[in-house]
Amino acid sequence: MAQQSADNCPFPPVIELLSIDSTNNYALSRLKQANLTERQETLQHGSAVFAHEQYAGKGQRGKTWQSKRGENVHLSVVLNPGKIGLHQQFLLISVVALAVKTVFEHYARSDIRIKWPNDIYFGNRKACGILIENIISGREWKWAVAGIGMNINQVHFPEVTDRQPVSLRQITGKSFDCLEIACKVRDEVLQVYNHTDPDQLVTEYNRFLYKKDESVVFERDGATFEGVVKEVSYDGKLHVYTETMPLSFDFGELQWLR
Repeated sequence: MAQQSADNCPFPPVIELLSIDSTNNYALSRLKQANLTERQETLQHGSAVFAHEQYAGKGQRGKTWQSKRGENVHLSVVLNPGKIGLHQQFLLISVVALAVKTVFEHYARSDIRIKWPNDIYFGNRKACGILIENIISGREWKWAVAGIGMNINQVHFPEVTDRQPVSLRQITGKSFDCLEIACKVRDEVLQVYNHTDPDQLVTEYNRFLYKKDESVVFERDGATFEGVVKEVSYDGKLHVYTETMPLSFDFGELQWLR
């Protein structure tokens, strides 16, 4: 049974669940239901779902996210993206990434970066991941659900082999209340969404871009190449300068190599 957290904020309450396959799945299913029972509530802009355990979390490009029960933030924030528009989807990615980065940095007291398109990094280690899923009808972008996974109190990641995660506890040596952090993230997402100019969003995103002006080895279509990360443009493309020419890439075209 979902419970309402007492987060005492002017936004809709955060729905608190003990265990769920995916908070994104839960939110999307609620948004898609045509006939809700009296005991169910309709999700609205700013609604959020938090789970103490997420046993089938989703990552980018079909990857799964393994997380220990009660030790991390598993959060989905429901957004009505009407003021952005389908052709500007990167702006919503920027909103969520900047909000998550701000909250994590507040607790970490350290320099936190955004790895294109929407991972949050401490040094060269991944601290948070974001997955935005959409409900689109024709040309209308009806809803966006921003799934946010933050490594908070977990210190062992035995099932992760392709990258080196890091948690807030590993960074600070302290333990934290995951629900409290989740509520702060939701509030910050809405604050950024409601009060930040679109041009400022892209500028701020690039200000905190991971590996900006540094040389990185990438892989594309099985071939590796080296290039300097320069910026992300308004349409969400990553611009990289190689020795021979500048290049730009869409989401999913590149793999970053260590």
